[in-house]
Amino acid sequence: MRKEYNFINSMKNPYPARLKKQITIKIDGETIDYFKSLAAETGIPYQNLINLYLADCAQSHKKPKLNWK
Repeated sequence: MRKEYNFINSMKNPYPARLKKQITIKIDGETIDYFKSLAAETGIPYQNLINLYLADCAQSHKKPKLNWK
């Protein structure tokens, strides 16, 4: 490692809009277990799978079916 680094010619991240944001969310244990089992099958981390599913829902404008009985 160098003692000092020169960042004069460095540039900012050109993809700031693509960065993920950390949030806190409460998810049922059964739902997490489901995505963890999918993660074991696919080799993709379960948090990435949840993100991919939510992104797909947002892209296709899928709305949840609510049943208030």
